[in-house]
Parts: sequence; C-alpha cells; structure tokens
Amino acid sequence: MNYVHLGRSGLLVSPLCLGTMNFGPHTTEKDSYAIMDHALEIGINFFDTADVYGWKQGEGVTEHIMGRWFAQGADRRERVVLATKVFGTMEPRPGFEPNLLRGLSARKIIQGCDASLRRMQTDHIDLYQMHHIDRTCPFDEIWQAMETLVAQGKVLYVGSSNFAGWDIATAQQTAAHRHFLGLVSEQSVYSLDNRMIELEVVPSLRHYGLGLIPWSPLAGGLLGGALKKQKEGRRANADFEKRVEAKRDKLEAYEALCAKIGEEPAHVGLAGLLHQPGMTAPIIGPRTMEQMTGSLRALEIKLDAETLAALDKIWPGPGEAPKAYSW
Repeated sequence: MNYVHLGRSGLLVSPLCLGTMNFGPHTTEKDSYAIMDHALEIGINFFDTADVYGWKQGEGVTEHIMGRWFAQGADRRERVVLATKVFGTMEPRPGFEPNLLRGLSARKIIQGCDASLRRMQTDHIDLYQMHHIDRTCPFDEIWQAMETLVAQGKVLYVGSSNFAGWDIATAQQTAAHRHFLGLVSEQSVYSLDNRMIELEVVPSLRHYGLGLIPWSPLAGGLLGGALKKQKEGRRANADFEKRVEAKRDKLEAYEALCAKIGEEPAHVGLAGLLHQPGMTAPIIGPRTMEQMTGSLRALEIKLDAETLAALDKIWPGPGEAPKAYSW
C-alpha cells in the first residue's frame, strides 16, 4: 500500500478510505467487523464515519458498531486513522434539545465530539469533519470550539465536507488570523459523472493545500456497470433506472471503453479519480466483503493518456473558474 499525506499535513493515510455508512442499515454488525478487520489486513488504515450514520435519529448506530469493534483490542484503534463528522440532527425526540439540531454552534461541536468519543469508545478523533456548512454560525465561534478540542487532545485534525470554494477560503482565512492550522481536507461528492467541484472547490483545495476525499465516487452505482447489470436481469429501483436511461448514451460509451481496456467499470471509475491531481482517497462504501476487496483493483490500474482523454470526452468536466465562463 502506498500511503499518501492528508493534504499539507504530515498524516499518512491509505489511498482508499473505508466508508462505513452501510454498517448497520445494510451490513450486519458481524459482517461489518469482518470488513474492517480485512481492511486493516490489506493496508487500508483510513476509516470514515459520521454521528448520523445508521439513520436512526439520535442513536449513532454506526459509531456504536465501530466502538464495539475497537473494544475487541488487538491494536485496532491504534492502527486506524479515524474520521467522523458533526452537523446533522442528533436530537433523540422532538422538542428535547434544540441545540442537537443541525448546525455548528460551539455547543453542538463540543457535545457532538464527546458523544462520538463515547459511542466509538476512544479518547480521540483523528479527523473531525464539519458535515456541512453552517452559514448562520461565524467561523470564529467554530474555530474556538475546534481549538478547544485540539488543545484537549480529543481532536487531532479538522476537515470539512460539502463546502463551497468560498466557504473553504473563508474558513482558512479566519483560521490563519487565529494562528490555527484550520482545515486539512474536504470531503466532496465527486465522480467522473459529477465533476462540478473542479470549477472552484478543487482550485481552492490546491491553493490552501487541502486533501480531497471524494464521496460517491461511483455516482451511486451508475459507474459500476449499470448497463451490464441490466442485461444480466439485475434490476434496481425505479429512480436508479431513470438515472440510467437519462445517461444511457454516455454509459454505453463508458462501458465499451472499459471492455476495450479489459477492466470492470467500477474499477475504472475509481482509477479515473485516483489519476486526478490533488487526490487523497476516494471513499469506498462496501456492503459486502466482495465489494471491498474488488475496489483494490483500482489501485493497480494505470490509465494511459489516450484512455484518460477518452474518459474526459465521455464525462467532460466543467473546467476551472474563471476560465470556464470568462474570456
């Protein structure tokens, strides 16, 4: 495994990040343990979760699963670069506590961190990410809370998720004024099918030296061989089928290109992102062991200039601002 720095930080992480969103709702606890154990065995040390994962409001289902896995010992926690998030509603019942609703107040951040630590049975979070922007809360307040957590040793690094380019700039300028490290990474939706962040988010990451952690790198399964699965009679839900039909021409060209180079579409989709400048680690969110181990093939694929150009033709990016829309 060739480890990479998380942005400008000295922290080394695997070039694929294990996403845990399916642990609980779609993957049993026993199977989740097996996937995490095998991830460590093969060198994946970067695990991503969130307080809201598990989708039972206020319960933190997935973080609890990870905590019970860490509690088994064998240096599991020491070997993992652990990332989680704060922002979403963690109110267990309506009208109980308004400060547990969505947001990034200092109270929400401090309480959210302590609750995540309890659920995951650990004393620190390696990468604490703001799950979304909260434009009702000033960054001075946000950074004050994060500085407190860093000083207490509960958080080592801070990241963002779903931020616009100007949110990243605002966050970093405020952090610099406070003589604080600020963000080290941004977790954004990014795939060959959805390259919008190349317009302004990616340039901002490059300018400030932040790592890029794409979520949904296979566009919710669209780049995972959707047409091939249709031909095999493996039907998905109606909404997914509509997405497939809307992009059938592109998918036909894409899957034909994958067949030409002798690789599975899902592996090419990940490899295409790994070839992008400034990439840290796409998030793989396996439901099964087979899905996780299959993702490793993407690390071995070296796409030549001709293939990359063909991918760009099928899935063109928006360009980089302001050149993309200005003379």
